Amino acid sequence: MSQGSNKIFDDFAKLMTDAAGAAQGVKREVETAFGAQADKFLANMDLVQREDFDVVREMAIRARSENDRLEVKIVELEARLDALEGKTGKSSAKK
Repeated sequence: MSQGSNKIFDDFAKLMTDAAGAAQGVKREVETAFGAQADKFLANMDLVQREDFDVVREMAIRARSENDRLEVKIVELEARLDALEGKTGKSSAKK
């Protein structure tokens, strides 16, 4: 009877090994299908690529810096203009 018992255990072990292999295959199939659906979903959302976002962000930072620099320059020029108008006795009609 021990010979028959070993055969049953061997068959059971083979069945479990085959089931584990099949489960791995199913897992890979599900991951592939899910990945494809996720890629399709994200592509349809019209999202911005990270590289494009970083480029536009850097452009905005530079533009903000330039605006700040120009604002300081305008204040300086207005002060000089006011000083010149004050020396000549003209009043500023713009303000």
